[in-house]
Amino acid sequence: MHSTHDSYNGNSVMDKEVLSVRNLSVGFKQGDTHNEVVTGVSFALKAGKTLALVGESGSGKSVTAHAIMKLLPYPMAYHSTGEILYQDMDLLGLSEREMLALRGNQIGMIFQEPMTALNPLHRVEKQIAEVVCQHQGISRKQARGRVIELLKQVQILNPEEKLNSYPHELSGGQRQRVMIAIALANEPQILIADEPTTALDVTVQREVLELLRAIQRDHQLSILLITHDLDVVKHMADDVAVMKAGEIVEFAPAAQLFECPVHDYTRQLINSTPKGRPVELSSNGSGPRLLSTRDLAVSFVTKISLFGNPLEKFAAVKATSLHISEGETLGVVGESGSGKSTLALAVLRLINSVGIVEFNGNNISDLPEKQLRAMRDKFQVVFQDPFASLSPRMTVAEIIQEGLKVHSVFSESEQRAKVLKVVAEVGLDATTIDRYPHEFSGGQRQRIAIARALILEPKLIVLDEPTSALDRAVQVQVIDLLRDLQISRNLSYLFISHDLKVVQALSHRVIVMKDGEIVEAGPTADVLRSPESAYTKALVQASFG
Repeated sequence: MHSTHDSYNGNSVMDKEVLSVRNLSVGFKQGDTHNEVVTGVSFALKAGKTLALVGESGSGKSVTAHAIMKLLPYPMAYHSTGEILYQDMDLLGLSEREMLALRGNQIGMIFQEPMTALNPLHRVEKQIAEVVCQHQGISRKQARGRVIELLKQVQILNPEEKLNSYPHELSGGQRQRVMIAIALANEPQILIADEPTTALDVTVQREVLELLRAIQRDHQLSILLITHDLDVVKHMADDVAVMKAGEIVEFAPAAQLFECPVHDYTRQLINSTPKGRPVELSSNGSGPRLLSTRDLAVSFVTKISLFGNPLEKFAAVKATSLHISEGETLGVVGESGSGKSTLALAVLRLINSVGIVEFNGNNISDLPEKQLRAMRDKFQVVFQDPFASLSPRMTVAEIIQEGLKVHSVFSESEQRAKVLKVVAEVGLDATTIDRYPHEFSGGQRQRIAIARALILEPKLIVLDEPTSALDRAVQVQVIDLLRDLQISRNLSYLFISHDLKVVQALSHRVIVMKDGEIVEAGPTADVLRSPESAYTKALVQASFG
């Protein structure tokens, strides 16, 4: 990749602007209400360079990117000012037919979540070939060679075998590579990458970024990178535009921005890294055991006979033994598919498993559902995506109160009082609790999910990637909240994450999982400072390197 210095060399051909956004505003109208979410945004993307558009959720980054591609819900969306210039054309003035010829041909786009952007009903070959055929006027049969070539280009192994795969049969990293192949199918001049690595593990994230850099180098591609992850920006960008509340508050070469940021908001973003240490343990980690497992294993049947007998099984978790003391956090790390979440579901007795699970001195491995249900208030769970785990049809108060209705004998007024108390504890405004989840930000929704878990006064909370869907600044707030709650309530956490910076800030001990097995375990500081297994070393390098 060309250095930032080169892009500011006045004589360089690379200074040529391939896309220029001037005074762009984006608004949405609903009935008589007009709401402007992007105001007077201007920036230029240079040939062969990467410009990062950075900011937290709701800052207007993705809306700006979608405006360039004219993918906003017009006529509900509108532009009161601005122009988007590409090859002497103002894209905002083009018809839908003209934009169809341009999209995917001269300007490609990679979306944030490949599982929703790819069609689940179509095989990989059809989805890539469709783009090639549409713009190059060739048959599906003729396109096959180009599809295989593209899959090789994005470094998918054995591409011929992957042609007939459906998206759900691929890993997260492979799905993102297919998305990149679709975006690059017609060798566009510009690639818009909207949070291309947010849903990926750190090691896969690094591979995908290196792949984009290599393709950029080989094809003189100009990349507009939309992200909230400053580690990605540091790794990829030549120039950075920082967005806040629909406006660009700072624009600078990447090296300059990280060395001496001018705007307070930019400084805040740069400093928003999970910091601090896990809460101090009163018993030095040797307090009473709250949870322990012995030889816990989970298998899924992958093939059955005509008579319904299992023919093949997949071992998702293999003979795992762990323990958590009162007030302690045990981190579980590993890439997608390593067995982390399956282990959590087995601990919570939400899926079938073999082996022993003991909670608070009781063997709960074979408890009948009725007896288990009576104990469930003592171990709760907070999931990765708060929007998916909160019912859109219930108010926040109803969501938090639901557990009390099932488990408690409190009157309606007592339940409401408890809801208000826990809402204050997680830092939410009590006046907003009769609203619905969609009216809250991602960070607020995660606080709602934490409040729902806390209302039953559990001893153990399983946290399954609770911060991975959040911006860094919001992550820091949620981690601080979890620390405070752990101290005030003497909570124990089983904390699942692929983000080692977050694990370092919260966990006293850590286990590293790969292919359903624990490959390394020990005090978090020791494991992260001097990892022993090659796999842990790779994770640490990808996270902190």
